[in-house]
Amino acid sequence: MSTLDFTAILVEERDDRVVVLLNRPEVRNAIDQQMVDELHVVCRALEQNPKVLIIAGVEGVFASGADIAQLRERRRDDALEGINSTIFVRIAKLPMPVIAALDGYCLGGGAELAYAADFRIGTPSVRIGNPETGLGILAAAGASWRLKELVGEPVAKEILLAGRVLRAEEALRVNLITEIHEAPVLMDGAHQLADRIARQDPLAVRITKSVFHAPAEAHPLIDQLAQGILFESQAKFDRMQAFLDKKASGKKASGQNSDKVSTDRTTL
Repeated sequence: MSTLDFTAILVEERDDRVVVLLNRPEVRNAIDQQMVDELHVVCRALEQNPKVLIIAGVEGVFASGADIAQLRERRRDDALEGINSTIFVRIAKLPMPVIAALDGYCLGGGAELAYAADFRIGTPSVRIGNPETGLGILAAAGASWRLKELVGEPVAKEILLAGRVLRAEEALRVNLITEIHEAPVLMDGAHQLADRIARQDPLAVRITKSVFHAPAEAHPLIDQLAQGILFESQAKFDRMQAFLDKKASGKKASGQNSDKVSTDRTTL
């Protein structure tokens, strides 16, 4: 993927991750059709070549919402097409984890994009919520069902029905975000999280994410089938052998130190 191919987002691709910056600062990174189309291009690439995805916004804002100018002109058929909900579902279903790094406004469609991520971290200036009912519509791109899974029904109803916007500390308290970083080091925090993911076995991460999101009735069969796949992977043998070798080496070193201490004491 080349940044030259995009106008509404900026893309940086690394060996094990892709960073996407929502890039419409003139409208506080509002999500429009062009941005949605470009996010589909990124998803297509990540479905073919799975990597961790980090999503953030430029100039101190994640996304102020959907583009109201476009939203105002949309009609019933546009709603039934699910323009935003389709891309957010696709992002949520990406093979590898998605990290949303939030700063400033994260409202409406921007919040729903964040809800689709596996991890949300933020800065002290985060403002996250869904003001859609104040505009005469509902949060139809995931908030109406994802949010109660994330924060519980009472808080979700305050956000969806009463227009409550959470500040960073409130969002942290209800686990809507899991870390707070000062703005200059927000992306460092996102990359540190991506580094922790990268230290795991990629296939195990992919399968665990799929099993985690499987419907309740699929368990425990899906867990057993998934484990059967992983039990045959070479990474499982290599990583477990490395663990055993390290443990044996540690015991040997400990034994040698004990002998040395014993010898030293004898000579005192």
